Amino acid sequence: MSKINKVVLAYSGGLDTSVILKWLQDVYDCEVVTFTADIGQGEEVEPAREKAKAMGIKDIYIEDLREEFARDYVFPMFRANTIYEGEYLLGTSIARPLIAKRLIEIARETGAEAISHGATGKGNDQVRFELGAYALNPDIKVIAPWREWDLNSRQKLLDYAEKHSIPVEMKRGKKSPYSMDANLLHISYEGDILEDPWTEPEDSMWRWSVSPEDAPDTPTYVELTYVKGDITAIDGVEMSPATVMAHLNKVGGENGIGRLDIVENRYVGMKSRGCYETPAGTIMLPAHRAIESLTLDREVAHLKDELMPKYASLVYNGYWWSPEREMLQAMIDKSQTTVNGKVRVKLYKGNVTVVGRASETDSLFDESIATFEDDAGAYNQKDAEGFIKLNALRLKIAGKKKK
Repeated sequence: MSKINKVVLAYSGGLDTSVILKWLQDVYDCEVVTFTADIGQGEEVEPAREKAKAMGIKDIYIEDLREEFARDYVFPMFRANTIYEGEYLLGTSIARPLIAKRLIEIARETGAEAISHGATGKGNDQVRFELGAYALNPDIKVIAPWREWDLNSRQKLLDYAEKHSIPVEMKRGKKSPYSMDANLLHISYEGDILEDPWTEPEDSMWRWSVSPEDAPDTPTYVELTYVKGDITAIDGVEMSPATVMAHLNKVGGENGIGRLDIVENRYVGMKSRGCYETPAGTIMLPAHRAIESLTLDREVAHLKDELMPKYASLVYNGYWWSPEREMLQAMIDKSQTTVNGKVRVKLYKGNVTVVGRASETDSLFDESIATFEDDAGAYNQKDAEGFIKLNALRLKIAGKKKK
């Protein structure tokens, strides 16, 4: 181990990171700076301050990053209609680049040579944190305790905490609870009975949403206003990005929106079963596609769809700060200059249905051409004959060869 004088730890105040804090002090004999981010997890973050103080920490950073998270990470991702492997809305993935950025910034401010995180050696988060950190500071050192220590079970962590008088809330004996991660975009659940992909999740597990069966028997209508691809108002009330997401999480959860149970392919090579609640994102994705359907040129829309899986993989695999993601983002953002207007969605028992879309300034929908009624010469249907014959030419040639 090289000598480390000071390290910045991504610190939640929970069991894992509290043990890591003490472990860093003992094993590396270094000063620890703690960083706790509020990115909308819905839990009080201030208790982490007292816990850190009790363990002798002098430099304690606790920051409200909800608006930055929604504005600079979630909204840009949704401009691309991003979804991983056809289902996952990347709630955990998109939070990591922001945390990595602040770890590096705090390390620079405090003169720390290293950063540390609580991600395990089996998961994607270690990759996301560290790729982001190295992209922003190639000389930073990274300490990943889960790859170094032998405290590889919850019971061993509890024993270590007890030995070193580390306070642990919600001690639950030998039974592991779900591993959960929450932010403004989602809450995730892994572990325990979910490790068997055949086992249905307990209804008591879900925290943000009612079950679709218990949702109201009457639909809820929501009107979203878009400016350059971003939601700026709901039902005519202007809102900030973080407020938009908090509002949609609430109304979506009340209508049973956003539950997901998937097996995904981790970047490190294994398959993993996880459950997610993403009410806001589950509303935002089809709504954004709806306003784009009205305002985007056909070829621009199709090109975005072709590039989206690549963009999604970059986010999932931890390459937010890569030049290729930034290049794609510039193209995506350019496409959104005309994505302005309103979308009306109906929320009903777990379903999101687009029931209206309109744009006074940028709609490419021409009713005089699209109508099934008399179009008064706006479209000459005879022109379609030559179009079809030209496009059929290669097929006819190939067909003759086969014949």
